[in-house]
Order: sequence, then structure tokens, then C-alpha cells
Amino acid sequence: MANEPTLGPAPLAYENNGFLNSPDGRILRILAEYNEPLSRFRKERIQDTVVFFGSARFHPQSHAESAVQLLEKPGSYNPVVAALRAQLDRARSDLRMARYYEDARRLAHLLTDWTVHLPGKRHRFVVTSGGGPGIMEAANRGAREAGGKTIGLNIRLPYEQMPNAYITPGLNFEFHYFFMRKFWFAYLAKALVIFPGGFGTLDELFELLTLAQTDKLAKKILVIIYGSEYWNRVINFQALVDAGTIAPEDLDLFRMVDTPEDGFRHLREGLTKFHLEAPHPKQEDTAPGIAKTRPP
Repeated sequence: MANEPTLGPAPLAYENNGFLNSPDGRILRILAEYNEPLSRFRKERIQDTVVFFGSARFHPQSHAESAVQLLEKPGSYNPVVAALRAQLDRARSDLRMARYYEDARRLAHLLTDWTVHLPGKRHRFVVTSGGGPGIMEAANRGAREAGGKTIGLNIRLPYEQMPNAYITPGLNFEFHYFFMRKFWFAYLAKALVIFPGGFGTLDELFELLTLAQTDKLAKKILVIIYGSEYWNRVINFQALVDAGTIAPEDLDLFRMVDTPEDGFRHLREGLTKFHLEAPHPKQEDTAPGIAKTRPP
């Protein structure tokens, strides 16, 4: 009996990494991606957000100009070589689209410069992005340059997507589950700003337009679509009306703008009308301001 091995203590369930990372632990991981951000939003005194979506592939104007200048230098570009010709064409396209990076940066700066001076104990209409490069970086950058907090909701992908350098450190998030990331995009948002982008941008745009169209949100969410030149080539909204697949009044669910100043004006007017002039009587005591859904 004296030689029998002793049994050590079992791991606590919440310290058992094998269980937490198993299929049986999935529900706890999902709950963690709800409760951990909620805890940080409370700590940072975030009331609500304005979310910027757009391409991760756009660069600052100076970066795009340098790339074109480098390829156009004598001796650095051989027009006979197809790969180099395609590279220069791509660089020139990047330069044309770089204006959207600068416009997103400017719009986020204008918005944040206004919101940081709003009265109240909580931070209102905080600029939020997907946390990566391109339009996401531009939005976080403009907000930070205006002296405000700014949120990055990143996603862990098979390829590396590092958070951009302009996110407020305490508001830098990384998600495993896309649907939990979408939850935090949607349920703190009082407005969306949709810059030119690809599949991900289209996904977020139409998901939120569908929620608004089907009257699933009890709070008004403004939708600003930026860049008519791009979006009118990509989506023919009028064709949807003409085909009867959406109602004519569905076109009122969003506003198309082409300058940061125009975008800011619509945001300020809408946010003031729907979320500042008649606040909930306990608004200062409830944080974050998660958007309510319609009762069943």
C-alpha cells in the first residue's frame, strides 16, 4: 500500500486547455467572444460606434505614388515584359484608388473631432473598423489623429492579418468566429460607412441593409455609401427596383456621398436626430449601447 502512486489534483475546468479547445468547449469559446469584448467596452466607457468598411488593399496616397514612380523610373521598367507591364498597371490602379484611403482618413477625423466634444460620461460614435490595413487603417488613423479612441475588430485568418498601428490598445480585438465579430460590428453601431471594397465589404453592407429592410432593428442605423463612381459600376440598385426585387423606398435605406465633408454632414445630422436629441432616459447608465431588436 505504501508504494501506490499518489493522484494529483485534477485541472480546474476553466484551466483545462484540452477541453477548452475541443469541440465540447466550443460554447465557452463563443461566450468568451461575447463577454470579453463586452467587459473591455465597459472598461473603456464605449457607448456606441460608427463602423467603417472597405477594401484592405488600398494604400495611402504617398505610398501609391512612390510605387508608381519607382516602376516608371528609367531602367526599372521594361514594357516588353508582360509581368512588369501588369505590375505597373496594378500600381497605377492602386494610385487611383488611394484617394479613398485619404478620404476615409479625413472622414474619420472629422467625425471624431466632433464626437470627442460631445457631453456625457461615455464615448459616443467611436470609429470602428475590421482592424487591418487599407480602409480599416485609414479610419482608425483618422480617428486617432483627431484625439479619439478607436476600435479594431480583427479576425484570425489562415494568412496573417496584423492589427494596424492606430487602434487604441485596449480596444484591439481578435476573433476566431466570424459571426461573433459580425455581432460586435452590428450591435454597437449607430452608423455604417461603406467605402469601395470587395466580398467582405459587400457582405457587411447587404447584411445590415437586410436587417434594416426587414425592420429587425429597433434603433436607426445610418448607412453611408461612399464613392458613387465605384458603387454605380459595381451595383445597379435601380435595376433591383425595376425588377421588383426591392421596393423603391428601399433606396432610402442608404445615402450615397462623394466627399468627406458631405459624409460627415449626413452623419452628424442623422446621429444628432436619432441618437442625441431624444436619448434614452437611462442612456448614461447602460453601456455599451447595444442596439435592440424588435420584440417578437
